[in-house]
Amino acid sequence: MNKPYSILLYYCYTPIADPEAFREEHHLLCLELNLLGRIIISKEGLNGTVSGLKEDCDKYMEIVKADPRFAKVDFKVDESDKHAFAKLHVRTKVEIVHSGLLHIDPNVRTGIHLEPREFKEMKDRDDVVIMDMRSDYEYSVGRFKNAVTLDIENFREFPEKIDALKEELKGKKILTYCTGGIKCEKASAFLLEQGFEDVYQLHGGIIKYGKEAGGEDFEGKCYVFDNRVAVDVNTVNPKVISKCHVCGTVEDRMVNCANPVCNLHVPICEKCGWELEGACSTECKEHPEKRAYDGTGYYQKNLNGYNPLKGFNRRKTSTVSN
Repeated sequence: MNKPYSILLYYCYTPIADPEAFREEHHLLCLELNLLGRIIISKEGLNGTVSGLKEDCDKYMEIVKADPRFAKVDFKVDESDKHAFAKLHVRTKVEIVHSGLLHIDPNVRTGIHLEPREFKEMKDRDDVVIMDMRSDYEYSVGRFKNAVTLDIENFREFPEKIDALKEELKGKKILTYCTGGIKCEKASAFLLEQGFEDVYQLHGGIIKYGKEAGGEDFEGKCYVFDNRVAVDVNTVNPKVISKCHVCGTVEDRMVNCANPVCNLHVPICEKCGWELEGACSTECKEHPEKRAYDGTGYYQKNLNGYNPLKGFNRRKTSTVSN
């Protein structure tokens, strides 16, 4: 039976002349289609993950792709029983994913895009190195078998880690991957800039690989930035690789520590989760700012004054008067 909701993951590197004006226009479109989620807009493009009723998401994809700037957007679509988000955020930022590599334009030069079946065929060759472009809390719960991981908490730390790997990667074909493909666009371009010659990237990331190649040899779950926290992608040879942060039992249930000052992203089993009330340690359990635990370990970010309905009433009034 088909589920009534869709979850969309997408990005597009394309020039946007007036990000603020486009932000308001796009924001109102999402409100009119009852979409929830997070969208980032900048001069270099669009990056988003949203959820909504299937027909609303279908309409959204149709409208976005009808804009020549976004005709090449590759939407990754999951089915869901409900919204994957509780709120809508549409914001402008300097980059659509924070890398600090402002001089790199993936439309000019980037690694060779591999479709999932091509990535699957290449990944086990002796002259290939698979490199994970994600943060440590993401790959801790799931990653490709034999992948090289980087000790980073944020993608902006990626460039400084490459120097230490130059000897290890010398003469190898480098296959980069991330959740949906966006980080690899600049990461693979940066690797080429640093003198690496054979650089590739998994087109559509882990999510597309799971859908089109069965997720073979992706061990564990894929961390996602919505209420689901982590999802299964491997239907061929699944394997749990993470352990409970508290007791050490095999566990792939990801939570955010209930102490907002800590907010550590780690696997915690259900038993320890309830015993520590969603905290990652006794100290965090006793923290005066600890959030109430509902069994999921997922907490909505503070809006910090952001009003998702700003301008909506004005738009409705204007529409009626016309």
